[in-house]
Amino acid sequence: MPYIHITTNTHIPDNAEELLKTQLGHAIGIIPGKSEAWLMVSFTDEARLWFAGSDAPAALAEVSVYGGAQADAYDDLTSRITEILEGALDIAPDRVYVKYTETEHWGWNGRNF
Repeated sequence: MPYIHITTNTHIPDNAEELLKTQLGHAIGIIPGKSEAWLMVSFTDEARLWFAGSDAPAALAEVSVYGGAQADAYDDLTSRITEILEGALDIAPDRVYVKYTETEHWGWNGRNF
């Protein structure tokens, strides 16, 4: 039950959104037991986002997972997310934060896992 929310101060064209969704869907498999089949993705573009005192292209990727993962899986996923954002939106990796939240309780379909 992963969820990824990308907030960026750049515009995300429709074709880039589709590319991001697909690539993030593949990348989530880096975390054992997670797959695109359960991934929810959302995007907020053209946000008023400043990083290091600059409004140059930047992004925050918030990744929530049911349960958790090992640190090396998070390291690998961070690397992949920054590659994806650089390729699709031309955002430099040093202008991207990736935030992880591990969730013990996760509801779906009227009940909790």
